[in-house]
Amino acid sequence: MATDEEFLKAYLNDRQKIVEEALLRYLPSEDNIPAEIFKAIRYSVFAGGKRIRPILCLAAVEAVGGDMAPAMPVACALELIHTYSLIHDDLPSMDNDDFRRGKPTNHKVFGEAIAILAGDALLTEAFILLSRVEKVRLTAQRRLAVIQVIAQAAGLSGMVGGQTLDLLAEKTNPDLEALRDIHRRKTGALIVAAVKSGAIISGAREDKVQALAEYGMNIGLAFQIADDILNVEGDSKLMGKQTGSDAARGKVTYPSILGLESARKKLSEHLAAAIQSLADFDDRALPLRVIASYIINRKS
Repeated sequence: MATDEEFLKAYLNDRQKIVEEALLRYLPSEDNIPAEIFKAIRYSVFAGGKRIRPILCLAAVEAVGGDMAPAMPVACALELIHTYSLIHDDLPSMDNDDFRRGKPTNHKVFGEAIAILAGDALLTEAFILLSRVEKVRLTAQRRLAVIQVIAQAAGLSGMVGGQTLDLLAEKTNPDLEALRDIHRRKTGALIVAAVKSGAIISGAREDKVQALAEYGMNIGLAFQIADDILNVEGDSKLMGKQTGSDAARGKVTYPSILGLESARKKLSEHLAAAIQSLADFDDRALPLRVIASYIINRKS
């Protein structure tokens, strides 16, 4: 019998391949698109991401016994939104990063203007993808519910609001609760949207949707704490980006407020809460359980 680690590796590899193939199908072709922005979009979308958000969406579908086919456009839309956010986060006016996933950031290759437009295009294409009619038809109610969940996660109450608070926090001294709010919005919101949308599109009961939202909130915070820890002590070659950048910019992080050991304890607490939220799910939720464990052990 495979260990959890072996199962996770095989599961992630399989789902990454499925998502990659779908992204190739769903992204606009080069026809009638300026070549430079076409190249910029594909450069970042296919830069080697882990595809965690679309995989979480598909894993949530599995957990509630749903069909993966109607969820695939939703999963891919989540990845387009995530990629847009990375392109914009890396800009000189934001986090000013030179590398992402071991490659020069989008604006370093294509210039700031094209990078901004590539991000704008990916966000817009995500909602085109969410609203398109598939062969597997969905009720309008479910489709609209998913669009609303993802729009809220990407907007002022989610990523945009979180990034704004993160930028403003560099000039202040936020406490732990304020930092938690930043990361709940900036990182956690889209992860919550991923698992919630998978459940909603599958017609799951409200208690299941809320349990998955609780799972997503906890692994979203755990993911960010793990990122903060890796930025202090991770291997820049494995991570594909510079470590120590948070401290150099004076950014407030979990380790800077709590210290490394207490940050690790907080990480473990969120993971335990995430696993507990799946207590009423059967073995079909195994992928969600092992993905949660992966977060605490990842090296990049």
